Amino acid sequence: MSHSALVVGASGIVGSATSRLLVEQGWQVAGLARKPLQTEGVTSIQADLQDPASLAQALADLKPTHVFLSTWSRQATEAENIRVNAAMVRNVLDALRGAGSVQHVALVTGLKHYLGPFENYGKGSLPQTPFREEQGRLDVENFYYAQEDEVFAAAKRDGFTWSVHRPHTITGVAVGNAMNMATTLAVYASICKATGRPFVFPGSRVQWDSLTDMTDARVLAKQMLWASTTPEAADQAFNVTNGDVFRWSWMWQQIAQWFDIEAAAFPEQPSPLAEQMADDAAVWKTLVEQHGLQEADIDRLVSPWHTDADLGRPIEVVTDVSKSRRFGFKEFQASDQAFFDVFQQLRDERLIP
Repeated sequence: MSHSALVVGASGIVGSATSRLLVEQGWQVAGLARKPLQTEGVTSIQADLQDPASLAQALADLKPTHVFLSTWSRQATEAENIRVNAAMVRNVLDALRGAGSVQHVALVTGLKHYLGPFENYGKGSLPQTPFREEQGRLDVENFYYAQEDEVFAAAKRDGFTWSVHRPHTITGVAVGNAMNMATTLAVYASICKATGRPFVFPGSRVQWDSLTDMTDARVLAKQMLWASTTPEAADQAFNVTNGDVFRWSWMWQQIAQWFDIEAAAFPEQPSPLAEQMADDAAVWKTLVEQHGLQEADIDRLVSPWHTDADLGRPIEVVTDVSKSRRFGFKEFQASDQAFFDVFQQLRDERLIP
């Protein structure tokens, strides 16, 4: 039976990786975004997820069997995050209801399911690490929970199966993405190399010393495809990481070596990237001119606030992925190589020198 997919958020790190994988697997793929990319084998659809009328019009002729939801819109408060992001999920599923074609919806959320939203990040009473899917929800408002509830309600009403995917920090390539640690670190390392500034870890001592893990967008895409087409995986939530663990004290050295710079010792004072890179827009423009790079606006490449939030956490963050292993998902990706692959792609696409 032929499968057709609608990838929502197709221009992002996860959406672009998912679209590429589905095309490779012979699926018919439509990619929905506010500013769609031209991707080989993907039908681009432009619509605003917050505008039900524009969505209904854009999706009128579409009959996807599978929907992959990999987008969110950052708002000023968690109350606004909940209102806007729940509505986006609801609007997509409402627009597709008439076709009656949807068999499965895969939703990407993340470890804020266990850690709480940015406003309460890593505070209060937290579940023990490693985080496991059965630990349930925290007693705080969280837009991830609101998104899940929209999927669950639509699944019950319209008769499709669902899966929820909870990655840790995602590595991959996408310009203009709100949460992009690998590209942020690549730009930061490039600036340090060009200016001779020390390559200083921006996070907490706990993150420097503790075990942690990450999620390659390609592994996440494979898990979504697997869960969407494996009957035993239906109506389940799964953590997803690369399958290895590391300490940032080690990874910082690996990243420095790739850029042929020296990693600074752990800093005496907190050194968030938001401060270290505050005046780097002009430095970056100079590098772009010198090396003929493709993106002169540093803000379309870096998200220091997000990298600082992840690396500044005061608690160990490590994820249990044995549930999906038990269900048969066995993908693995070394996390250092995941970073290197992103750095190489950024260099090949002339986004970093």
